[in-house]
Amino acid sequence: HHPRRWEHFSTIASSRKQLLNRVHSNFYQQQIAKMAGAPDSVALLLFFVFWYAGNMKYNEYNTAALGAVGGKTSGLTMTVATMQLGVCAIYALIMWAVKLNPAKLFGLQMPEKQNFPQVTTADLIKSIPLAFCAAGAHAATVFALGGDPLFGQIVKSAEPVVAAIVGTVFYNKAPSFYKVCCLPIIVGGVAFASLKKGDDGSYALKFDTTALVFGMIANSFAAFKGGENSKLMADKGVAKRYGGVGNQFAVTQMVGFLILLPIMYYVEGDMLPTFLEKLKTDSTLQFNLGMSGLCFYLYNELATYTLKVTGAVTASVANTAKRVLVMVYMAAVTGKVLTDEQKMGSAIAICGVLLYSLIDDLLKPKKGKSD
Repeated sequence: HHPRRWEHFSTIASSRKQLLNRVHSNFYQQQIAKMAGAPDSVALLLFFVFWYAGNMKYNEYNTAALGAVGGKTSGLTMTVATMQLGVCAIYALIMWAVKLNPAKLFGLQMPEKQNFPQVTTADLIKSIPLAFCAAGAHAATVFALGGDPLFGQIVKSAEPVVAAIVGTVFYNKAPSFYKVCCLPIIVGGVAFASLKKGDDGSYALKFDTTALVFGMIANSFAAFKGGENSKLMADKGVAKRYGGVGNQFAVTQMVGFLILLPIMYYVEGDMLPTFLEKLKTDSTLQFNLGMSGLCFYLYNELATYTLKVTGAVTASVANTAKRVLVMVYMAAVTGKVLTDEQKMGSAIAICGVLLYSLIDDLLKPKKGKSD
Protein backbone atom coordinates (compact mmCIF):
# COMPACT_ATOMS: atom_id res chain seq x y z
CA HIS A 1 0.00 0.00 0.00
CA HIS A 2 2.92 2.37 0.56
CA PRO A 3 3.51 3.27 -3.12
CA ARG A 4 -0.19 4.20 -3.47
CA ARG A 5 -0.09 6.32 -0.36
CA TRP A 6 3.03 8.02 -1.68
CA GLU A 7 1.23 8.70 -4.99
CA HIS A 8 -1.68 10.14 -3.01
CA PHE A 9 0.65 12.48 -1.08
CA SER A 10 2.49 13.57 -4.23
CA THR A 11 -0.85 14.36 -5.94
CA ILE A 12 -1.87 16.52 -2.95
CA ALA A 13 1.56 18.22 -2.97
CA SER A 14 1.28 18.87 -6.70
CA SER A 15 -2.25 20.33 -6.29
CA ARG A 16 -1.04 22.57 -3.44
CA LYS A 17 1.89 23.76 -5.58
CA GLN A 18 -0.46 24.61 -8.44
CA LEU A 19 -2.78 26.45 -6.06
CA LEU A 20 0.13 28.43 -4.57
CA ASN A 21 1.38 29.30 -8.07
CA ARG A 22 -2.09 30.52 -8.98
CA VAL A 23 -2.33 32.61 -5.80
CA HIS A 24 1.13 34.09 -6.46
CA SER A 25 0.20 34.76 -10.08
CA ASN A 26 -3.01 36.53 -9.03
CA PHE A 27 -1.09 38.49 -6.38
CA TYR A 28 1.50 39.66 -8.93
CA GLN A 29 -1.25 40.55 -11.43
CA GLN A 30 -2.94 42.65 -8.74
CA GLN A 31 0.38 44.35 -7.96
CA ILE A 32 0.92 45.07 -11.68
CA ALA A 33 -2.62 46.45 -11.87
CA LYS A 34 -1.80 48.76 -8.93
CA MET A 35 1.32 49.92 -10.78
CA ALA A 36 -0.75 50.35 -13.94
CA GLY A 37 0.49 53.90 -14.41
CA ALA A 38 -1.45 57.11 -14.79
CA PRO A 39 -4.89 57.55 -13.15
CA ASP A 40 -7.86 56.84 -15.45
CA SER A 41 -8.75 60.54 -15.70
CA VAL A 42 -5.25 61.41 -16.99
CA ALA A 43 -5.25 58.37 -19.29
CA LEU A 44 -8.63 59.40 -20.73
CA LEU A 45 -7.34 62.89 -21.53
CA LEU A 46 -4.25 61.40 -23.22
CA PHE A 47 -6.41 58.94 -25.19
CA PHE A 48 -8.40 61.93 -26.50
CA VAL A 49 -5.21 63.79 -27.45
CA PHE A 50 -3.69 60.81 -29.28
CA TRP A 51 -7.01 59.86 -30.92
CA TYR A 52 -7.16 63.36 -32.44
CA ALA A 53 -3.42 63.39 -33.25
CA GLY A 54 -3.65 59.90 -34.81
CA ASN A 55 -6.57 60.94 -36.98
CA MET A 56 -4.76 64.09 -38.15
CA LYS A 57 -1.55 62.18 -38.88
CA TYR A 58 -3.49 59.44 -40.69
CA ASN A 59 -4.96 62.08 -43.02
CA GLU A 60 -1.51 63.56 -43.58
CA TYR A 61 0.24 60.21 -44.22
CA ASN A 62 -2.65 59.01 -46.40
CA THR A 63 -2.41 62.16 -48.58
CA ALA A 64 1.39 61.73 -48.80
CA ALA A 65 1.10 58.01 -49.71
CA LEU A 66 -1.39 58.82 -52.48
CA GLY A 67 0.91 61.60 -53.66
CA ALA A 68 3.86 59.16 -53.73
CA VAL A 69 2.03 56.81 -56.13
CA GLY A 70 1.01 59.68 -58.43
CA GLY A 71 -2.12 61.19 -56.87
CA LYS A 72 -5.79 60.56 -57.61
CA THR A 73 -5.22 59.95 -61.34
CA SER A 74 -2.47 57.34 -60.81
CA GLY A 75 -4.89 54.41 -60.82
CA LEU A 76 -3.44 53.13 -57.53
CA THR A 77 -5.83 54.55 -54.91
CA MET A 78 -7.49 51.17 -54.26
CA THR A 79 -4.06 49.57 -53.89
CA VAL A 80 -3.04 52.15 -51.25
CA ALA A 81 -6.34 51.62 -49.35
CA THR A 82 -5.90 47.83 -49.44
CA MET A 83 -2.25 47.93 -48.36
CA GLN A 84 -3.18 50.15 -45.39
CA LEU A 85 -5.47 47.35 -44.17
CA GLY A 86 -2.59 44.95 -44.85
CA VAL A 87 -0.48 46.98 -42.39
CA CYS A 88 -3.37 46.73 -39.88
CA ALA A 89 -3.46 42.94 -40.35
CA ILE A 90 0.30 42.62 -39.71
CA TYR A 91 0.02 44.82 -36.60
CA ALA A 92 -2.84 42.64 -35.26
CA LEU A 93 -0.81 39.44 -35.84
CA ILE A 94 2.16 40.92 -33.95
CA MET A 95 -0.14 41.81 -31.02
CA TRP A 96 -1.46 38.26 -30.87
CA ALA A 97 2.08 36.86 -31.12
CA VAL A 98 3.29 38.90 -28.12
CA LYS A 99 -0.15 38.64 -26.41
CA LEU A 100 -0.08 42.36 -25.58
CA ASN A 101 -1.94 45.40 -26.89
CA PRO A 102 0.32 48.46 -26.41
CA ALA A 103 -2.44 51.06 -27.08
CA LYS A 104 -2.86 51.89 -23.38
CA LEU A 105 0.75 53.09 -23.29
CA PHE A 106 -0.57 56.25 -24.97
CA GLY A 107 -2.43 56.89 -21.71
CA LEU A 108 0.72 56.13 -19.67
CA GLN A 109 -0.83 52.87 -18.48
CA MET A 110 0.35 49.27 -18.67
CA PRO A 111 -0.42 47.41 -21.93
CA GLU A 112 -3.47 45.13 -21.90
CA LYS A 113 -3.32 41.40 -22.52
CA GLN A 114 -4.61 40.47 -25.96
CA ASN A 115 -5.06 36.76 -26.46
CA PHE A 116 -5.96 35.15 -29.76
CA PRO A 117 -9.78 35.18 -30.16
CA GLN A 118 -11.58 31.85 -29.76
CA VAL A 119 -13.90 32.47 -32.72
CA THR A 120 -15.33 29.63 -34.77
CA THR A 121 -15.65 29.43 -38.56
CA ALA A 122 -19.35 30.22 -38.14
CA ASP A 123 -18.43 33.38 -36.16
CA LEU A 124 -16.07 34.50 -38.93
CA ILE A 125 -18.78 33.96 -41.55
CA LYS A 126 -21.16 36.06 -39.43
CA SER A 127 -18.46 38.75 -39.28
CA ILE A 128 -18.08 39.03 -43.08
CA PRO A 129 -20.90 41.62 -43.62
CA LEU A 130 -19.35 43.88 -40.94
CA ALA A 131 -15.83 43.45 -42.40
CA PHE A 132 -17.14 44.13 -45.94
CA CYS A 133 -18.82 47.37 -44.80
CA ALA A 134 -15.74 48.45 -42.79
CA ALA A 135 -13.43 47.75 -45.74
CA GLY A 136 -15.82 49.55 -48.13
CA ALA A 137 -16.01 52.58 -45.84
CA HIS A 138 -12.22 52.68 -45.57
CA ALA A 139 -11.54 52.32 -49.31
CA ALA A 140 -14.20 54.89 -50.28
CA THR A 141 -12.80 57.34 -47.69
CA VAL A 142 -9.31 56.99 -49.20
CA PHE A 143 -10.79 57.77 -52.64
CA ALA A 144 -12.72 60.77 -51.25
CA LEU A 145 -9.71 62.21 -49.39
CA GLY A 146 -7.54 61.54 -52.45
CA GLY A 147 -9.93 63.65 -54.51
CA ASP A 148 -9.87 66.60 -52.10
CA PRO A 149 -8.75 66.11 -48.47
CA LEU A 150 -10.75 69.13 -47.23
CA PHE A 151 -13.97 68.83 -49.23
CA GLY A 152 -13.87 65.07 -48.58
CA GLN A 153 -14.03 65.82 -44.83
CA ILE A 154 -17.00 68.16 -45.38
CA VAL A 155 -18.89 65.44 -47.29
CA LYS A 156 -17.99 62.88 -44.59
CA SER A 157 -19.67 65.13 -42.01
CA ALA A 158 -23.00 64.27 -43.68
CA GLU A 159 -22.74 60.69 -42.37
CA PRO A 160 -25.73 61.05 -39.95
CA VAL A 161 -28.02 61.80 -42.92
CA VAL A 162 -27.13 58.50 -44.61
CA ALA A 163 -27.14 56.66 -41.26
CA ALA A 164 -30.71 57.90 -40.60
CA ILE A 165 -31.93 56.63 -43.99
CA VAL A 166 -30.10 53.27 -43.75
CA GLY A 167 -31.19 52.74 -40.12
CA THR A 168 -34.83 53.42 -40.98
CA VAL A 169 -34.98 51.33 -44.18
CA PHE A 170 -32.75 48.36 -43.34
CA TYR A 171 -32.50 48.05 -39.53
CA ASN A 172 -35.89 49.36 -38.37
CA LYS A 173 -34.09 52.03 -36.32
CA ALA A 174 -35.66 55.33 -37.26
CA PRO A 175 -34.22 58.53 -35.72
CA SER A 176 -36.48 60.70 -33.57
CA PHE A 177 -38.59 63.50 -35.09
CA TYR A 178 -36.18 66.09 -33.65
CA LYS A 179 -33.19 64.35 -35.24
CA VAL A 180 -34.98 64.26 -38.61
CA CYS A 181 -35.49 68.04 -38.31
CA CYS A 182 -31.70 68.48 -38.06
CA LEU A 183 -30.92 66.57 -41.28
CA PRO A 184 -31.75 69.47 -43.68
CA ILE A 185 -29.21 71.64 -41.81
CA ILE A 186 -26.44 69.08 -42.52
CA VAL A 187 -27.49 68.64 -46.17
CA GLY A 188 -27.77 72.41 -46.59
CA GLY A 189 -24.27 72.93 -45.15
CA VAL A 190 -22.68 70.38 -47.51
CA ALA A 191 -24.63 71.88 -50.46
CA PHE A 192 -23.48 75.40 -49.56
CA ALA A 193 -19.86 74.19 -49.30
CA SER A 194 -20.22 72.89 -52.88
CA LEU A 195 -20.96 76.39 -54.25
CA LYS A 196 -18.43 78.75 -55.79
CA LYS A 197 -18.88 82.41 -56.54
CA GLY A 198 -18.18 83.35 -60.15
CA ASP A 199 -16.53 86.56 -61.36
CA ASP A 200 -19.98 87.99 -62.13
CA GLY A 201 -21.08 87.38 -58.52
CA SER A 202 -23.39 84.47 -59.35
CA TYR A 203 -23.09 81.12 -57.59
CA ALA A 204 -22.57 77.81 -59.34
CA LEU A 205 -21.96 74.27 -58.08
CA LYS A 206 -18.21 73.60 -58.14
CA PHE A 207 -16.69 70.74 -56.23
CA ASP A 208 -14.42 67.73 -56.57
CA THR A 209 -16.69 65.00 -57.94
CA THR A 210 -14.47 62.19 -56.62
CA ALA A 211 -14.63 63.64 -53.09
CA LEU A 212 -18.43 64.04 -53.23
CA VAL A 213 -19.29 60.66 -54.80
CA PHE A 214 -16.85 58.56 -52.76
CA GLY A 215 -17.54 60.57 -49.59
CA MET A 216 -21.22 59.63 -49.87
CA ILE A 217 -20.33 56.00 -50.68
CA ALA A 218 -18.11 55.97 -47.55
CA ASN A 219 -21.00 57.40 -45.51
CA SER A 220 -23.30 54.64 -46.80
CA PHE A 221 -20.82 51.89 -45.95
CA ALA A 222 -20.24 53.45 -42.50
CA ALA A 223 -23.99 53.50 -41.84
CA PHE A 224 -24.32 49.81 -42.76
CA LYS A 225 -21.20 49.06 -40.69
CA GLY A 226 -22.90 50.54 -37.61
CA GLY A 227 -25.99 48.39 -38.19
CA GLU A 228 -24.00 45.22 -38.83
CA ASN A 229 -21.81 45.79 -35.78
CA SER A 230 -24.85 46.11 -33.50
CA LYS A 231 -26.33 42.96 -35.06
CA LEU A 232 -23.13 40.93 -34.62
CA MET A 233 -22.48 42.04 -31.03
CA ALA A 234 -26.11 41.34 -30.07
CA ASP A 235 -25.12 37.65 -30.31
CA LYS A 236 -23.62 37.22 -26.83
CA GLY A 237 -21.85 33.98 -27.79
CA VAL A 238 -19.95 35.66 -30.65
CA ALA A 239 -19.08 38.66 -28.44
CA LYS A 240 -17.75 36.34 -25.70
CA ARG A 241 -15.63 34.28 -28.13
CA TYR A 242 -14.09 37.45 -29.57
CA GLY A 243 -12.99 38.33 -26.05
CA GLY A 244 -13.23 42.08 -26.37
CA VAL A 245 -13.58 44.99 -28.79
CA GLY A 246 -9.84 44.93 -29.55
CA ASN A 247 -10.01 41.43 -31.01
CA GLN A 248 -13.18 42.19 -32.92
CA PHE A 249 -11.57 45.27 -34.52
CA ALA A 250 -8.42 43.26 -35.38
CA VAL A 251 -10.39 40.45 -37.05
CA THR A 252 -12.58 43.00 -38.90
CA GLN A 253 -9.47 44.67 -40.40
CA MET A 254 -7.93 41.33 -41.39
CA VAL A 255 -11.09 40.00 -43.04
CA GLY A 256 -11.55 43.44 -44.66
CA PHE A 257 -8.03 43.20 -46.11
CA LEU A 258 -8.81 39.75 -47.58
CA ILE A 259 -12.04 41.14 -49.08
CA LEU A 260 -10.28 44.13 -50.68
CA LEU A 261 -7.41 42.08 -52.18
CA PRO A 262 -9.37 40.50 -55.07
CA ILE A 263 -11.23 43.79 -55.70
CA MET A 264 -7.88 45.63 -55.83
CA TYR A 265 -6.50 43.03 -58.25
CA TYR A 266 -9.59 43.25 -60.46
CA VAL A 267 -9.68 47.08 -60.53
CA GLU A 268 -5.97 47.94 -60.50
CA GLY A 269 -4.21 44.62 -61.21
CA ASP A 270 -2.52 45.92 -64.35
CA MET A 271 -0.84 48.65 -62.24
CA LEU A 272 0.41 46.22 -59.58
CA PRO A 273 3.95 45.77 -61.07
CA THR A 274 4.32 49.58 -61.14
CA PHE A 275 3.19 49.81 -57.50
CA LEU A 276 5.55 47.03 -56.33
CA GLU A 277 8.48 48.66 -58.15
CA LYS A 278 7.69 52.00 -56.46
CA LEU A 279 7.28 50.29 -53.08
CA LYS A 280 10.73 48.65 -53.43
CA THR A 281 12.57 51.84 -54.35
CA ASP A 282 10.61 54.77 -52.89
CA SER A 283 11.27 55.30 -49.17
CA THR A 284 8.64 58.09 -49.04
CA LEU A 285 5.95 55.63 -50.16
CA GLN A 286 7.19 52.93 -47.75
CA PHE A 287 7.12 55.31 -44.78
CA ASN A 288 3.78 56.98 -45.52
CA LEU A 289 2.02 53.73 -46.41
CA GLY A 290 3.24 52.03 -43.24
CA MET A 291 2.49 54.99 -40.99
CA SER A 292 -0.97 55.65 -42.50
CA GLY A 293 -1.96 52.02 -41.84
CA LEU A 294 -0.57 52.12 -38.30
CA CYS A 295 -2.21 55.47 -37.48
CA PHE A 296 -5.53 54.22 -38.88
CA TYR A 297 -5.43 51.20 -36.55
CA LEU A 298 -4.29 53.11 -33.46
CA TYR A 299 -6.63 56.10 -33.71
CA ASN A 300 -9.60 53.76 -34.10
CA GLU A 301 -8.53 51.82 -31.00
CA LEU A 302 -8.00 54.99 -28.98
CA ALA A 303 -11.42 56.28 -30.12
CA THR A 304 -12.92 53.05 -28.74
CA TYR A 305 -11.18 53.56 -25.37
CA THR A 306 -12.44 57.14 -25.07
CA LEU A 307 -16.00 56.66 -26.33
CA LYS A 308 -16.46 53.55 -24.16
CA VAL A 309 -16.10 55.55 -20.94
CA THR A 310 -17.64 58.89 -21.93
CA GLY A 311 -21.35 59.66 -22.18
CA ALA A 312 -23.20 59.97 -25.49
CA VAL A 313 -23.09 63.77 -25.36
CA THR A 314 -19.34 63.94 -24.72
CA ALA A 315 -18.76 61.41 -27.51
CA SER A 316 -20.80 63.53 -29.95
CA VAL A 317 -18.98 66.73 -29.07
CA ALA A 318 -15.61 64.91 -29.29
CA ASN A 319 -16.39 63.52 -32.75
CA THR A 320 -17.51 66.94 -33.99
CA ALA A 321 -14.45 68.71 -32.59
CA LYS A 322 -12.23 66.05 -34.17
CA ARG A 323 -13.61 66.75 -37.65
CA VAL A 324 -13.03 70.50 -37.28
CA LEU A 325 -9.45 69.99 -36.04
CA VAL A 326 -8.66 67.52 -38.85
CA MET A 327 -9.91 70.03 -41.46
CA VAL A 328 -7.85 72.89 -39.97
CA TYR A 329 -4.78 70.62 -39.75
CA MET A 330 -5.13 69.36 -43.34
CA ALA A 331 -5.58 72.93 -44.60
CA ALA A 332 -2.25 73.78 -42.91
CA VAL A 333 -0.47 70.63 -44.17
CA THR A 334 -1.67 70.76 -47.79
CA GLY A 335 -1.51 74.56 -48.06
CA LYS A 336 -5.00 74.42 -49.56
CA VAL A 337 -7.23 77.21 -48.33
CA LEU A 338 -10.95 76.64 -47.78
CA THR A 339 -13.13 79.02 -49.79
CA ASP A 340 -15.52 81.28 -47.85
CA GLU A 341 -18.38 79.05 -49.02
CA GLN A 342 -16.57 75.92 -47.80
CA LYS A 343 -15.86 77.54 -44.42
CA MET A 344 -19.47 78.60 -43.96
CA GLY A 345 -20.91 75.39 -45.39
CA SER A 346 -18.71 73.14 -43.26
CA ALA A 347 -19.54 75.21 -40.16
CA ILE A 348 -23.29 74.81 -40.87
CA ALA A 349 -22.95 71.07 -41.59
CA ILE A 350 -20.79 70.38 -38.51
CA CYS A 351 -23.11 72.40 -36.23
CA GLY A 352 -26.01 70.43 -37.73
CA VAL A 353 -24.22 67.16 -36.88
CA LEU A 354 -23.58 68.35 -33.32
CA LEU A 355 -27.23 69.37 -32.91
CA TYR A 356 -28.35 66.02 -34.42
CA SER A 357 -26.21 64.18 -31.83
CA LEU A 358 -27.38 66.24 -28.85
CA ILE A 359 -31.00 67.20 -29.58
CA ASP A 360 -32.68 64.17 -27.99
CA ASP A 361 -30.68 64.71 -24.78
CA LEU A 362 -31.40 68.44 -24.80
CA LEU A 363 -35.16 68.03 -25.32
CA LYS A 364 -35.87 64.93 -23.22
CA PRO A 365 -37.82 65.56 -19.99
CA LYS A 366 -35.48 66.40 -17.13
CA LYS A 367 -34.97 63.63 -14.59
CA GLY A 368 -32.81 63.44 -11.50
CA LYS A 369 -29.67 62.65 -13.48
CA SER A 370 -28.44 63.99 -16.77
CA ASP A 371 -25.58 62.79 -19.00
